[in-house]
Amino acid sequence: MTRAVLIVGMIAGLTASGPAAATPVARQAIDEPWKICAAQAARQEAALALPRHILSAIGKAESGRFDEAGRANVAWPWTVTAEGEGRFFPSAAEALAEVRRLKARKISNIDVGCMQVNLGYHGYNFASLEEAMDPAANTAYAARFLKSLRETSADWMEAAGRYHSSLPERNGPYRAKVARLWDETKR
Repeated sequence: MTRAVLIVGMIAGLTASGPAAATPVARQAIDEPWKICAAQAARQEAALALPRHILSAIGKAESGRFDEAGRANVAWPWTVTAEGEGRFFPSAAEALAEVRRLKARKISNIDVGCMQVNLGYHGYNFASLEEAMDPAANTAYAARFLKSLRETSADWMEAAGRYHSSLPERNGPYRAKVARLWDETKR
């Protein structure tokens, strides 16, 4: 039986410019989208010498969704969060359509992808909306951002908290959540 293959990053006409263009297009079996974010996180952890599983833990905190078949919480690549509500879409095309609808309503505080990169604060780092949603580009940017936060933080957990917010009342609970997920992921 032939398995359908989804070419992540080529969905919805992704341009060949920006950070994603420097890496080969990631291929993922369409029946295994649950593994896309974890694979990209592991790749970036190795490439940037980040602690093993820290990006996976942040991804789970950001776009975590329960995979019944795998019996695990995993980051979902086609997650869009706006107006206090996270939405999980079955495809990049559907997630992109939702972002376009939100933008048409003049909503700018929108988080996208595996690592829930905020388009209002970080969108200028991507050549297009499609690139921001691409799991490879989304995770690569998140890894670089986390590493830059670590340069001015006491430790990786403080950097992880600041990934979410610079406000202590917001980053404290988030940091605790990431620490728990990181411990679970390492096991």
